[in-house]
Amino acid sequence: MPLPVCYLNGAYLPLGEARVSPLDRAFLFGDAVYEVVPVYAGRPFRLREHLDRLVRSLAGIRMDPPLTHAEWNALLKTLIERNGGGDQYLYFQVTRGAELARNHAWPAGLAPTVFAFANTLEAPSAALLEQGVAAITAEDTRWARRDIKSTALLANTLLKKLAADAGAFETILLEDGGLTEGSSTTVHVVQGGEIHTPPNGHHILPGTTRDVVAELAARCGIPSASRRVTEDELRAADEIWLAFSTRGVLPVTRLDGKPVGAGKPGPLFGRIYTAFESYVRELAGTPAL
Repeated sequence: MPLPVCYLNGAYLPLGEARVSPLDRAFLFGDAVYEVVPVYAGRPFRLREHLDRLVRSLAGIRMDPPLTHAEWNALLKTLIERNGGGDQYLYFQVTRGAELARNHAWPAGLAPTVFAFANTLEAPSAALLEQGVAAITAEDTRWARRDIKSTALLANTLLKKLAADAGAFETILLEDGGLTEGSSTTVHVVQGGEIHTPPNGHHILPGTTRDVVAELAARCGIPSASRRVTEDELRAADEIWLAFSTRGVLPVTRLDGKPVGAGKPGPLFGRIYTAFESYVRELAGTPAL
């Protein structure tokens, strides 16, 4: 559940007391971008990469960053400390702000709304790692600029609900006969001992955890490549993984009701997951930026 202290426009306050205008453009138009950063032992994980992506998302919606990386680091460090440190995750967003009107084309000079809060970070259970998760597939119905981490997530939520209704963890998305990503995850496909993910572009969000997987694969001597992955390749995969900030990497062991590979987490997943845990321990106590 959410932790008690949040940040809103320069103040730290109880989350239950935070208020924004109903005329904020995030409320009216989804005119905002956001990030989610895991925190291990009080240290934000891959903070620089998340902040770099936030800057790219802001540029994509024609906004200047309201804070420097150093200012974000100080803000988030304080938020972590006020919520007790340890393992948690941070959600933070920047909206274009509010005016006393509702205009599709925004006026100049709006003051952005900056909001951040912390939540508990739950490590994957032993059962989840041993059994994996189920996923379903669906046609990708989202907008054309998925590389912008926008708060306008209606299509994503509808696609995620398809998975929940089917008793699955994730909906893996297909477009023009190829894989894009999950409704809230990056998807990795393993075939013949090699990891494949679709290339970055406007059609997918450049995943920070995805980049960690690629770096760890290189450390482990596992071949990986960014290229188009067809639907047939997805369905014939030896292993399928989901990568995302709040859980790291999870194995998919059933897809549309059919087993993936042997129907249990594969050997390469075990190597990458172990390497991920080691990497987190390796970073402990080092500066976040």
